[in-house]
Amino acid sequence: MNVRFWGTRGSLPTPGADTLRYGGNTSCVQVTGEQGTVLVLDAGTGIRELGRSLPPGLRRVDVLMSHLHMDHIQGLGFFSALYNPDMEVHLWGPASITHDLKTRLKRYLSPPFFPVHLRDLPCKLVIHDGSHIDEEIGEFRVSSLMICHPGPTVGFRISNSKGTMAYMPDHEPILGSPKFLPQREWISGMATAQGVDLLIHDAQYSSNEYLTRIGWGHSSIAQAIEFASIAEVGKLAAFHHDPTHRDNDLDRMFQEVIADTSPRFSVIPAMEGELMTVAGH
Repeated sequence: MNVRFWGTRGSLPTPGADTLRYGGNTSCVQVTGEQGTVLVLDAGTGIRELGRSLPPGLRRVDVLMSHLHMDHIQGLGFFSALYNPDMEVHLWGPASITHDLKTRLKRYLSPPFFPVHLRDLPCKLVIHDGSHIDEEIGEFRVSSLMICHPGPTVGFRISNSKGTMAYMPDHEPILGSPKFLPQREWISGMATAQGVDLLIHDAQYSSNEYLTRIGWGHSSIAQAIEFASIAEVGKLAAFHHDPTHRDNDLDRMFQEVIADTSPRFSVIPAMEGELMTVAGH
């Protein structure tokens, strides 16, 4: 499977920040299989450019939303596939304890927040409550489980015959504890991430920044590496960069943490526009 990063930020960056290398769009990742199946992970602002790149003959696309915080859905209304009457668009995401996914999305895709109602989109729209799924989508097996982040939030595990990846863009697995719980099965997200070839994981903060943001639902770079180490992943793509961190800040932060932790696997800060292939490790 091929993975392309269309948006890697936690929210839109500070005006004037030099985000040319790591990008300025919010969370959106495309996963494409050898048979042409297209999955879209989250619908941040990056989904607008993703939509422009879809092949002309494509007739189905699945959008897997980890949660409904604005930075993860604010591009949804600008996704060109939603306005193509020949396109079948499947939206997957968590319900809440009181509302299904359709009801939750209608609050955003309706005035005054957006001029077009969800019901008026011309595509063939199918909406799935995706808090706990285990489904075949084209050539992929996709599963989801709830993870630790404010509000209903899921992590996705995606696999095919070539490899396996996990996507957890907003995740705080230790919630301020100085160390992970010793029983790995108790760690939030472990069942989803265990043994994957590629883990895309929240790494928003430096270690010092995290100390004043405990419980906000995000991880430091060091915590993301520790989580990936316990999960025995093949590669970590650190994701959801803080909007105040400029390119040079991210370069320095990752160099320092990698030198300090010496992970046995490859660690890269996810970069907008980057394309990688997921294969077994």
